[in-house]
Amino acid sequence: MAVYIFNRFFSMGLVVFVVSVFTFLLIHLAPGDPRILMAMSRFGNDITPEQIEWIGEEMGLSAPVHVQYAIWLKHVFSGDLGSSIRTDQTVVSELMTRICATLQLGLTSFILSMLLAVPIGIYAAVKKNSFFDLCTMAGSILFISLPGFWFALLLILLFSVNLGILPVCGRGGIEHMVLPVTVLALGMAAPTTRLVRTCMLEILKQDYILFARCKGLPEKIIIFRHALKNALVPIITYSGIKLTRIFQTTVIIETIFAWEGIGKLMVDACFARDFPMIQGCILLVASVFVTINFIVDILYLYANPRISFMKKEKPVWG
Repeated sequence: MAVYIFNRFFSMGLVVFVVSVFTFLLIHLAPGDPRILMAMSRFGNDITPEQIEWIGEEMGLSAPVHVQYAIWLKHVFSGDLGSSIRTDQTVVSELMTRICATLQLGLTSFILSMLLAVPIGIYAAVKKNSFFDLCTMAGSILFISLPGFWFALLLILLFSVNLGILPVCGRGGIEHMVLPVTVLALGMAAPTTRLVRTCMLEILKQDYILFARCKGLPEKIIIFRHALKNALVPIITYSGIKLTRIFQTTVIIETIFAWEGIGKLMVDACFARDFPMIQGCILLVASVFVTINFIVDILYLYANPRISFMKKEKPVWG
């Protein structure tokens, strides 16, 4: 167990390191001189070559790329990700503020999608080929096929423009969360419902389920204690994937609804060529991604004790 956790932490750190290297290189290969952008943000549009050179020397931007990366990495380990070119605020403070907004939107949508998808998928599997099952599958295909941005615009048009009962955009009370959470939750619930139904149908065909029914066990115990428990591994895997994609899916939704989260912050930073903010956002997203994958790997063992990959793990150095 300890060896497995150590190996996973090592691989997590390696993934984040590789992502940071590629991000740093791609940003510096992009058109535009960061020294000019920083000089314009500090001195205005009328800048001189001397001011550009001074900014380069002060920020370490005149050094070779590998030296710049080493300096940036040193600051990262000390908890300093630099300051935003666009707002002149520290990257860490901006990220901490925006991550709360994204988690508020993303986790609420994820929890709601699971509360919808799991029971509906189970009931559709138990009532296979019934009217409820057919409606569930039709609804799932509909929401899988609907582009999220188009569905969001439809909801804004209906509930905000025509009916005027919900705000168009912005972050505030619960009423501001209704539309973006609905778009995200239904988008995540649709494929999850199909997966739960498929997994349950496969498990319900097994011989031990037939044997449990022959023993006269109540149907609820068969479904929830025997069938659902054995169907959890693929459901946990897919849920982990969906959870890691919260930042990916919320980029569009946060932009449409002007929700001040990580997604909108990243879009604004890209348009403004805010290099420190872009690097900080991607570093944070990569760290969250590998952490969620690590938690999913741990949950496998508790969902199915027959999985014994932890016991066979060899040290990285062996």
